[in-house]
Amino acid sequence: MRCITAPQSETQKTQQDNGRVDMERHFTLEYWMDEGWYVGKLREVPGVFSQGETLQELEENIVDAYNLMIEESTSEVHSGFHVKDIVVDVA
Repeated sequence: MRCITAPQSETQKTQQDNGRVDMERHFTLEYWMDEGWYVGKLREVPGVFSQGETLQELEENIVDAYNLMIEESTSEVHSGFHVKDIVVDVA
């Protein structure tokens, strides 16, 4: 199994002509070949895995998997929730 990474980790905002601001986040896609399939995961988002017959198909599928995960997690948000950034020391 071979792992190849394309390191990118930043968030960008772009403003559309209609005034809407879109967020664009860059992730690291780690991928390898497994029995003729491109298989990959997002390094920064545990649990987001996918596969494709081509690298392009893997990229499209991993974006779909990420969007489904985000969709499911936002549907579970309770009213009155708060958000706080925290720091975790990693050994």
